[in-house]
Amino acid sequence: MFGLQAQVLAAAALGMRARSTGLRSTDVAQALNTDRSIVRTWLMRGTLHLIATEDLDLLLGLLGPVFAAGNRARHHQLGLDSDLKRRGVLAIRHILAEAGPLTRHQIVDRLQRRGIGLDPKTQAPIHMIQVAALEGVLCLGPERENGEPTYVPIEDWLTRPLSSSSPAAPGELARRYFAAYGPATPDDLVAWSGLPVAQARSAISMAMPALSEVEIDGRAALILKDRITTLRELKPPAPTVRLLPAFDTYLLGYRSRELAVPPALERRLQRGGGWRHPAVVVGGRAIGAWALRKTGTQGEILMESLEPVTGAIREGIAAEVADIGRFLGLDLSYRLRSGPFESRT
Repeated sequence: MFGLQAQVLAAAALGMRARSTGLRSTDVAQALNTDRSIVRTWLMRGTLHLIATEDLDLLLGLLGPVFAAGNRARHHQLGLDSDLKRRGVLAIRHILAEAGPLTRHQIVDRLQRRGIGLDPKTQAPIHMIQVAALEGVLCLGPERENGEPTYVPIEDWLTRPLSSSSPAAPGELARRYFAAYGPATPDDLVAWSGLPVAQARSAISMAMPALSEVEIDGRAALILKDRITTLRELKPPAPTVRLLPAFDTYLLGYRSRELAVPPALERRLQRGGGWRHPAVVVGGRAIGAWALRKTGTQGEILMESLEPVTGAIREGIAAEVADIGRFLGLDLSYRLRSGPFESRT
C-alpha cells in the first residue's frame, strides 16, 4: 500500500493486520523499534505515515520539501517565522543527538533553555517538530508506556544517512501509487500524495510507460499494464469481509470515496474533527462501522451495519473478530446491529 496513515499507531498496526496473515502486534513493534525495517514520520499529505524504511529516501526526498515549505499561513499564526524555524530545527538536531529519544514536552523544555521559546499550549511545538522531520532531522521513536510518542535523530535511529532524491523519484512515486490503488485518476494521486497538481501530472507522465488507461464507472483511470491481464483472468472472488481500522488507507487513497462508501455511511464514518472511524468492508464496499472496547485481556467489538447482514457476512465478521483478538492478544466477542444510521442517536 506504499504507506499507512499513522497518526494513531495502533490503527496503522491494525491496517497491517488486515493485509497480512499471522502477523501480531508484537511483530509490528519489533519491526518499528528493534529491526527498524519500518519507520513512522510525516509524509503523504503532510501527515504521519508508517512506511517501509527502504522507501524513506524516495518519499522524504520528494515530499519533504513540498510540506516543509508549506503551511506558511498557519506557521505565521503560530509565530513560526523562517528564522525561528531555521534556528529551531538546528537546535532540535543537536538536542536529539545529545539526549534522544525525547517527548514533545522534553524537546520544548530543551529549546527553551537554548533561547527558543514555543508556547506548549499551542500547536507551535508540533509544527516545529514536523518541519524538522520533513527536513530529514528526526522521525518518531518508541512510544512511552502511556502511549506518548518520542522523537529520535533519524540518521542515528536508522544507522544510515539519507540519500538525495533521484530525478526518477516522481515517476516511481506515481508508478507505486497506481500499483497500490489503481485503477485511479490523476486527481486521486493528488489527493493521496498532497503534491501540487503540476508535479503530480509530471510524475504521471514519467510513469506512463508502465501504465494503461481504462474506464471505471464512465471515467478514465490509470492502472499498471501488467495488472490488466491479471484482472481479466481472475474469477470474481467471494466477497471478502474486512474490519478496517480508523484512518485506513483504503478509504484515504482517493479523492472521492463514492465507489466504496454509501453517502449515509460516509456521514457516520466521518463525523468531523478530521477523524475517520473504523469501517466494516465487504467485497471492497463499506457497509458499517465498528469500535473496540478493551478491559485488561478482554474486549468487545461493537458493530453497526447500514444494511442486512447475511450468514456469509456474519461468518466473515466472526473470522475477523477472532483474528483481531489473535493479533492483539485479547479474548474478543462482538455485538452487531443493523438498520439505517439516521434513526439512531
